[in-house]
Amino acid sequence: MTTLFDPIAIGGLTLPNRIMMAPMTRGRGTQAHVPLPRMGTYYAQRAGAGLIISEAAPVSVQGAGWPYSPGLWNEEQVAAWLPVTQAVHEAGGRIIAQLWQMGRVVHPAMSGEQPVSASATTAPGEAFTYEGRQPHVEARPLRTDEIPGLIADFVSAAKNAIHAGFDGVQLHGANGYIIDQFLRDSSNLRDDDYGGSIENRARLLLEVTQALVDAIGAERVSVRLSPNGEVQGVVDSNPEPLFTYVARELDKIGLSFLELREARGGDQPPVSPAIRANFSGVLVLNGDYTLEDGTEAVASGRADAISYGRPFIANPDLVERFRNGWPLAEAKPGPGAYQPIDEGYADYPRYEAAVA
Repeated sequence: MTTLFDPIAIGGLTLPNRIMMAPMTRGRGTQAHVPLPRMGTYYAQRAGAGLIISEAAPVSVQGAGWPYSPGLWNEEQVAAWLPVTQAVHEAGGRIIAQLWQMGRVVHPAMSGEQPVSASATTAPGEAFTYEGRQPHVEARPLRTDEIPGLIADFVSAAKNAIHAGFDGVQLHGANGYIIDQFLRDSSNLRDDDYGGSIENRARLLLEVTQALVDAIGAERVSVRLSPNGEVQGVVDSNPEPLFTYVARELDKIGLSFLELREARGGDQPPVSPAIRANFSGVLVLNGDYTLEDGTEAVASGRADAISYGRPFIANPDLVERFRNGWPLAEAKPGPGAYQPIDEGYADYPRYEAAVA
């Protein structure tokens, strides 16, 4: 029986276990989106994960809507990421960069321009900016002649990630950001080659993925999707045929793995069983899994690995806590989740140190 602690080959990597660290925005860059040195400590502490998927890294100014998020579009950012990846590798870990373009979720106060999306829509709620929360503004539809430039932004960021020492990249196609805004029919109201039919709405995702594979190799490319449930106002009225089509097409392109962030217990049932039947590669599930149901998912073959998010915040040694049945620590309340401060970031002790 396969367990979470068995090794697995993913692309060009052999992971010592099937417990991945999911991407989590932590806001420890500068206002110029340059990674800060403390990030090396944070990620190296968590190098026991089979694979670390970094916090989302914006691929351009246009796509950077989260304060203090570390980017991957210029040389200064690449140089600052390099000691972070080196620290992870020196600790025996593996790390890939998640590539991010937020689309309509970007506020003009962050980018200096009107946000872009599949269509002229507005994200619900408020955007985070350096001046505090502000209501989202309506996005303008991305013109067809702008799409090659968007794809080029992702490719450039992927090449930068490799130069920065990452072991690969993950395309962020989930959670209501620009790829997801094109994929799902609540936010894609287009009537051109990128809207309407399932094939058209999936076109941008597939074009970006193919471009990344062509640029750095399929063994270094993965994709994250959120196939069910509403996220940031983005949802699809009939997700199963959409995402089974996407799974088949991604299977043809080839990936190191496909990760699914699924809402569990919501109005839309999981789509992962249908995706599993149409995708022959490594499938990773994410969605508030515990040790117990993560173990069951891998043992049953529903998933090849599980990515854990929030438990890794307060438990840098999460793999060892799971392996030994040690209790999990809880994250501290306060501003440490997203603020560029030391408290609540790299100051969580390992279990043995805590009990000592």
